[in-house]
Amino acid sequence: MAALTDLIDFQRDSARQLLAVLERETLAITSRVARDIEMIAKEKVTLIEALKTTDQRIAAHPHLASAQQEVDFNQKVSEIRLLIEQCQTINQANGDALHRAQLSFRKLNNLFQQTHGKVGMTYNAAGKTHTISTLGTNIKA
Repeated sequence: MAALTDLIDFQRDSARQLLAVLERETLAITSRVARDIEMIAKEKVTLIEALKTTDQRIAAHPHLASAQQEVDFNQKVSEIRLLIEQCQTINQANGDALHRAQLSFRKLNNLFQQTHGKVGMTYNAAGKTHTISTLGTNIKA
């Protein structure tokens, strides 16, 4: 029974750590620190895998049915569920923010590409548009 209690405590600690990591991720996203976002994403995946593995071990534990009859055990499980719900909410918000940032970057990149093309656009002798990248930059006078 002590092993099951240890697993539940580990699960609760892992959920708390994940919540803290997600809060750090929110700050990294709002600060636009790509290096931190990438590092935090790896940390997040590791914690999620730990939660998943521990959950499987708890589900397979031989004393689970008797432990579910105890108030303390059920309180810890409820706390874990609440923490996971908070994690899911924050993770969804972070995902939405990253998606919006990615769309903004694409729009800006497309605008840059269009502008870059217009800067080097000129007309040839036949009156057709022609793009050159050295427009006025290779004059040797």
